[in-house]
Amino acid sequence: MQAIIKLGTAALNVLYFFIKLLPVKNKVVMISRQSNTPSIDFILLKKALQQQDASVDVVFLCHTLDGGLKSSYKDKIKYAFHMLKQMKEIASSKVVVLDTYCIVISLLKHRRSLKIIQMWHSIGTMKKFGYTALDTAEGTSTKIATAMRMHEQYSYVFASSPAYQADLAKGFHCPEDIVRIYPLPRVDILTDASYKQEMRKKLYQKYPILKEKQVILYVPTFRKKETMMQTYVDKLCDALYDDQILVVKRHPLSKLTIHNPHVLVDTSFTSFDMLFVADAVISDYSCIIYEAALLNIPLYFYNFDMQNYTGKRGLAIDYENELPGVISKDPKVIIDSIEKEPYDMDELQRFCKKYVVYDGNTSLHIADFILNLMKEGNDAHE
Repeated sequence: MQAIIKLGTAALNVLYFFIKLLPVKNKVVMISRQSNTPSIDFILLKKALQQQDASVDVVFLCHTLDGGLKSSYKDKIKYAFHMLKQMKEIASSKVVVLDTYCIVISLLKHRRSLKIIQMWHSIGTMKKFGYTALDTAEGTSTKIATAMRMHEQYSYVFASSPAYQADLAKGFHCPEDIVRIYPLPRVDILTDASYKQEMRKKLYQKYPILKEKQVILYVPTFRKKETMMQTYVDKLCDALYDDQILVVKRHPLSKLTIHNPHVLVDTSFTSFDMLFVADAVISDYSCIIYEAALLNIPLYFYNFDMQNYTGKRGLAIDYENELPGVISKDPKVIIDSIEKEPYDMDELQRFCKKYVVYDGNTSLHIADFILNLMKEGNDAHE
């Protein structure tokens, strides 16, 4: 496999040498493998950039490759053509913004003036990833990571807080001094009352029952093997009270089946959208907890497979001591706590302030940072 990667890299670099002859434009390209459509973070950042400088061209290149190196040949071929498009846009851009690993960015030799920003798709820390998860059951092997030059060539990495800075640097195997403190742009709309009102209106129109019940949003982390998870999710559903509704947001690859009158399995909205009607959030190892904390939504942790999961992946946070709220493997304890027990909002706020540093208008702050990088590039060419 390593030999194939080396040959492929050499061939791409020869092609890229000629593509780099294209003129550099006043352009920012945003690249993602998280989805086939731009994230809310990319959309907000584009708006902020063009609000500051209307002459800046922003290009989105969003294309998933489910399974990575284990994906089908058909998907690999499609992604190979997408990589050619990436090469063209990167070669003619001043700044690249990523929210995931990008093969073209890490493997190829770029212009020295190109600035590459890793704006990772998660607000805070929870699971180990990248270099901190090498050779684990759900991580990449050291050999493949080395051959693919995983997460190399970043000029800057964004973190939501200094408390997250060291973990992020370890995951990307980069120096801490290139990590800058900027929460994701989506944080701006979490504090936007008009956006919240608009989203609630859409959700209530689609699901009127959400107005009548205590809404509990459940966002479980995806497991490749879901037999144990199915059992425990069924137990959680059975523990619900009549005045509660559990909104379950499954991972796109999940095969969980749920048939319960107190449960809504939604596929029309994102987990982020659902936060705006949630009275409580149940998670396990998902970073949705940071967005929920910013909205002052009580958090609960249903960690029925803690030992098994941490053995496969590992956590980057002191789970038992850092997380606010009730942590339990017993679904009745979780549901009874939501129904009957007062919540320590001070503990929630302490957690939030530690892991998300927000002083307003993060989209504009990031846009200013990028525009200054573009100006530095202009000055270097003069």
